Amino acid sequence: MPVKVICTELSLPWFQVNALTFLPEPSSSPIKTEWAIFTHGYTSHKGDCLNWASRLSESGVPVIIFDQPGHYLGSFNEVGSLEEFKNHAHELFGEAYHRLQILMDQKIGESNFPAIKSVILGGHSLGAFTAMKALKLDCFQHLNRIAVGIGIGIGQRQATHLFETAFYEKTLAIRRQLVSEHLDSKEIFSWLKQAKENFEVSNERMHLITGEDDVVVGNRGLEAFVEVLEKNNNQVTFEKPTRLPHHEPALATAHLFSFLKNHFQWKS
Repeated sequence: MPVKVICTELSLPWFQVNALTFLPEPSSSPIKTEWAIFTHGYTSHKGDCLNWASRLSESGVPVIIFDQPGHYLGSFNEVGSLEEFKNHAHELFGEAYHRLQILMDQKIGESNFPAIKSVILGGHSLGAFTAMKALKLDCFQHLNRIAVGIGIGIGQRQATHLFETAFYEKTLAIRRQLVSEHLDSKEIFSWLKQAKENFEVSNERMHLITGEDDVVVGNRGLEAFVEVLEKNNNQVTFEKPTRLPHHEPALATAHLFSFLKNHFQWKS
C-alpha cells in the first residue's frame, strides 16, 4: 500500500520534538481503523521505530513516531529538568495523536478514511514505559487502546542498564553526552526501576516483547514486570523471542506486526 511520509513537530509547554508521520494512501485498499504511535529508548532516536512504522503503514495503519525530549540524536531541543521529563514526556503521545488527526484530515480528507476505533501506543525500553503511562491520557479514553512495549522489564541483575555493562563500556563517555544533562543516566535508570516496581496504571491492555538475550532486562526481568502489571488488574500478554538484543529494537518488527494482526484480526 502506498505511504506518504510527512515531517512534523510536536510541542508541549515543556519541550518540542521532531516527529514523522506515515499516512497510508487509500488508493489500493482501505485505511485501517487502528492508529499507532511509537517512540524510542534512552539515548536513541525515532529511527529505531522506523521498521515498525513502515510495516504497519504499508498494511494500512496510520502511524506517527517521535523523538523523546532531550535526546540529541533526534531533536536538538532541551528539557528544563528531570522532573519535567518524568511528569510530562508521556503526554507527547497525546500531542502525537492530535497531530496525526490533523494531518490525516489535511492530506487524505475525512471522507477517505474511516473513523479511528483503536489506538496502539508503543515504544522501546524508556519509550515503552512512557507509552504505558500514556494509556491514561484523557484523549484516549473514548478509544479501544493497547500498549506494546519492546525491551522492557524490571532488571534483576546488578547492572541497571546496558551502559553499565562491558558491552558499552568503551563508548560510555560519549553516549552520556547524547542526551540533556538533566537526563543523567544514573538518575534516569534509578527513576525507571523504582517507577516500574511501583507502577500505578491499572485496568489496561498491554503486550510486552523482550528478547531472551536482552542483557538490560536480564533473566526473569520481563516476568517480574508482568507480575507488577497483573497485580494492578492489567490484562498482560508477553513473548520472549530467542534473539532480540536490547540495542536492536528493529528486530521486533515481525513479532510486533504478528501480534497486532492477530489481536485486531486484520486480514492483511
